[in-house]
Amino acid sequence: ERRHTREISEFGGLSTVMPVYATLFMIVAMSSLGLPTLNGFIGEFVILQGAYEANWVWAAAGVLGIVLGAAYLLWLYQRTMFGALDNPKNQNLKDVNFREAMTLVPLIIWAFWIGLYPKPFFRVLEKPVQKIVERVRPDYYATHVSASASSPGRKTGVALAAAQQSILSRVPGKATQNLPDQEKEAVALRASQAER
Repeated sequence: ERRHTREISEFGGLSTVMPVYATLFMIVAMSSLGLPTLNGFIGEFVILQGAYEANWVWAAAGVLGIVLGAAYLLWLYQRTMFGALDNPKNQNLKDVNFREAMTLVPLIIWAFWIGLYPKPFFRVLEKPVQKIVERVRPDYYATHVSASASSPGRKTGVALAAAQQSILSRVPGKATQNLPDQEKEAVALRASQAER
């Protein structure tokens, strides 16, 4: 923004005159790249896992996109931050001031938080994602519970269904009376599969 251009060729060697900016830019670029411990890694991992479950070809295409994106980001960082500072317009650029740093630092802290401990964010997203999955693929949960029951060592779905059935059997009628019909059917299906 200070140079009013987006041409990569106009930059080079910015890390010598703007070291704080270069550091913040590197952290954000690594986050976008999907570096472990940053939010991009968590997002890419979950997306690729879901894509692989749907179709491995989509996951392979996603991996290719990640590799190409990483190559571009590293190339961009190298061209803009390293090298000779030969453009006279860049020699007097001011580094990030306090206000700008205080705008970016919370976002970087948030990126590390999501990358190191994403559980609170997954907890918030769990129910909306479940509703979307139930609308897009109504048989998804029933299929995965039966697949878990048939494969050795993957009894989590069966245990979950058994726990749901146990809770439902203690309070007959009350536990499912407020649930939509589709969810009642899914709970009953999971419970019957768990009993097998």
